[in-house]
Amino acid sequence: MAAPPLLTLQDVALTFGGTPLIAQAELAISPGERTCLVGRNGSGKSTLMKIAAGLVEPDKGARFVQPGTTIRYLAQEPDFSGFDTTLAFVEAGLTQGDEAYRARYLLESLGMTGAEDPARLSGGEGRRVALAQALAPEPDILLLDEPTNHLDLPAIEWLEAELKSVRGALVLISHDRRFLSALSKTTIWLDRGVTRRIEQGFSTFEAWRDAFFEEEERDRHKLERKIADEEHWLRYGVTARRKRNVRRLGNLHALRKERRDDRRPVGTATMTSTEAESSGALVIEAKHAAKAYGTRRIVDDLSLRVMRGDRLGIVGANGAGKTTLINLLTGQSAPDSGTVALGTNLKMMLLDQARAVLEPTMTVTEVLTGGSGDLVIVGGVSRHVIGYLKDFLFAPEQARTPVSVLSGGERNRLLIARALAQPANLLVLDEPTNDLDLETLDLLQEMLADYSGTLILVSHDRDFLDRVVGSVLVSEGEGRWVEYAGGYTDMIAQRGEGVQARAAFRAGKAEARGEARERAKAPDAAGKDSSGKDSAGKLKLGFKDQHELKTLPDRMKKLESDIAKLREVLADPGLYARDAARFSKASDLLSLAESELSKAEDRWLELEMLRDA
Repeated sequence: MAAPPLLTLQDVALTFGGTPLIAQAELAISPGERTCLVGRNGSGKSTLMKIAAGLVEPDKGARFVQPGTTIRYLAQEPDFSGFDTTLAFVEAGLTQGDEAYRARYLLESLGMTGAEDPARLSGGEGRRVALAQALAPEPDILLLDEPTNHLDLPAIEWLEAELKSVRGALVLISHDRRFLSALSKTTIWLDRGVTRRIEQGFSTFEAWRDAFFEEEERDRHKLERKIADEEHWLRYGVTARRKRNVRRLGNLHALRKERRDDRRPVGTATMTSTEAESSGALVIEAKHAAKAYGTRRIVDDLSLRVMRGDRLGIVGANGAGKTTLINLLTGQSAPDSGTVALGTNLKMMLLDQARAVLEPTMTVTEVLTGGSGDLVIVGGVSRHVIGYLKDFLFAPEQARTPVSVLSGGERNRLLIARALAQPANLLVLDEPTNDLDLETLDLLQEMLADYSGTLILVSHDRDFLDRVVGSVLVSEGEGRWVEYAGGYTDMIAQRGEGVQARAAFRAGKAEARGEARERAKAPDAAGKDSSGKDSAGKLKLGFKDQHELKTLPDRMKKLESDIAKLREVLADPGLYARDAARFSKASDLLSLAESELSKAEDRWLELEMLRDA
């Protein structure tokens, strides 16, 4: 017999203003369940999540939580006031009986030290700290609202792996298809204020949604035909018994009311790009280009050619230098050494991550027209700004709305509308998918598929990269950038791993790879390079490599044993209060051991691949 739900919402409704935001919502979360909550921007997903967390009271309906159930909610904008350090903020979420070491473990896993001042955190850092606080207590139900916002690829993939090991129930809101498909087993769709549930993960949702809309459209068409028939009878039908006619007229009024009350799906965005005259065949050519800030190399010895029609994706951890690389490739900054040449007849449109062109006091119309009237030129044709805004799901009354009151998704749609209205044969899009719902992402993807110009795309959305780009330029650390054919998944298949974080313990990996490349360039005295190739091109492991390959498994076993013992020590809930110095030392030793194990595993894999070759 299935366990009873830990949390239920029954017939929940909530209205802000006129139209109900939530009209009839149901939610039931059982132990260990993996549920994703999906719907259009503005459909009320976050509000429903807050009702489930007990933070918002509905106008009607019932909320029930099993006694003793613990719930943690990840808000989109956490409140850090009153905390001196990030560690203090995370530890404040722990309750009696929780494992104290998890606060520090989660912060360090997310690239934080715990000593940061919460008031000085960036958006991405704030999201990491809030995630650590939500995950630390290991609650019965974990409610996560857009947990991947502002996270880079390494953090997203770490979070995905961490959530797979969570024993409690999960409820997720996200626009990251790959993330939802990997974690969800049940899907709840909030559409026009009503929830619909399917006992399958997100991977099947879009096909089910489209089939639902098709069936709904058929039912609507039948209703229209029935109303037309009844209206024809009312005008031209033969007079019969008065009582029967009154009843039939009442039925007609009921059908008309059903049509009036029918809430149709929100319209879909219409995206078309304004393409300029074709550029030359060669768009960008970099030869041994390098760029550094102080002692830190951002780009080192980059040689790259971007041809007309290419679709290049750029990926890397936060801080890897993606924006600097774009500035270099687009001529906005000059290389320290080497050359970067731009092709002929280039008309570039740049959508930057900072969204600097959006001034809070500007209205939506002023952003599109530059403050000159109510017309916007799209594809050489003048269009009224309100008509163009409707293509991007803006209501007419929003035309005079200040940018400062727009949501994140609306700001991003406005920027995309502005970018697509300007003629360009080179689109440079830096994180264009932020805050966009799934349907708008689909439209953007289709527009880019039809775009005949050249595209450079920076994104942390793995699914979007797979669908759009033809090659991926990846940061390998220490300023090295390597291009791989295909999308993000193809890059992993060739590279053997995804994008790695820039945490200190990752530096050893980058350094080892760099040393391997340097050794590969220069033959030693015996005529062999470091990869074991002799002058004839034959692969051969040296004695030192053979000995290392033989001893590494034992070293990895010892490190695994040490890690297990340290985790056992840190699992003591009273250790921190009893002996803070020992707790801190054990935490440092655990981080060091995990770092050494990671390096050993990488080296063993490198040698095994070399031996197989």
